[in-house]
Amino acid sequence: MNPSISPPNLGSNVFLALRTYLRAYPAWGFSPPRVQATRKLQKFGSDYGGYHVDESMIHPAAVIYSLGIGEDISFDLALIEKLGATVEAFDPTPKVKEWLFKQALPPQFHFHPFGIAGHDGEETFYLPPRNDWVSHSIVKARQYGRESVNFPVMTLSSAMKQQEHDHIDVLKMDIEGAEYAVIEEIVRESIPVGQILVEFHHQLSSVGTSATRRALAGLERRGMKISYVCPRKEVFTLVRSA
Repeated sequence: MNPSISPPNLGSNVFLALRTYLRAYPAWGFSPPRVQATRKLQKFGSDYGGYHVDESMIHPAAVIYSLGIGEDISFDLALIEKLGATVEAFDPTPKVKEWLFKQALPPQFHFHPFGIAGHDGEETFYLPPRNDWVSHSIVKARQYGRESVNFPVMTLSSAMKQQEHDHIDVLKMDIEGAEYAVIEEIVRESIPVGQILVEFHHQLSSVGTSATRRALAGLERRGMKISYVCPRKEVFTLVRSA
């Protein structure tokens, strides 16, 4: 190797790894959640919207719920294309509905224009700080604007009853802080879920990592084990233990 040529991106990779460590670990008291059960996982979807899944637990008749889809449904489409699955997608944001109408969607993608939260009815959602962003949140935090709107929501149990499902094989959640109430319901009602793919939002100013620790502890009591943690310690895959 020419000594004047450095390995590609070595310096930037080290810098990114160090920055990720310095941002993520202090918030967890330098003891973040770790993988508890090793599984063979496959990533489905884009770098931005993808999740790691144990595809051996997914079959064409699997019940898959995708909560919070925004304008990236690469995960959902990958499951449909590669595994022949059907996806029930939930998002109350009108901008998402408008965006979906412009897409060529397969028949296995079923969209429901309401959110999943801790109750049935309406919920207050705070607007994103920029007009070109799509994500709203039920959490009042400095990362969102002061203005708010109301959108229809229902509990996970109510959605399952409406869809006539008695279990969920894969539950994906990217719902800007509402995941904590959904997980509380899963734990409280012992809702049978095979895999949970979730982006936690403990970085919101009014939440914190203690909320995520409690959520993970509750799921562990229900037999869910961590099988993937992203470097930022925000995106997790949990799989029901045998």
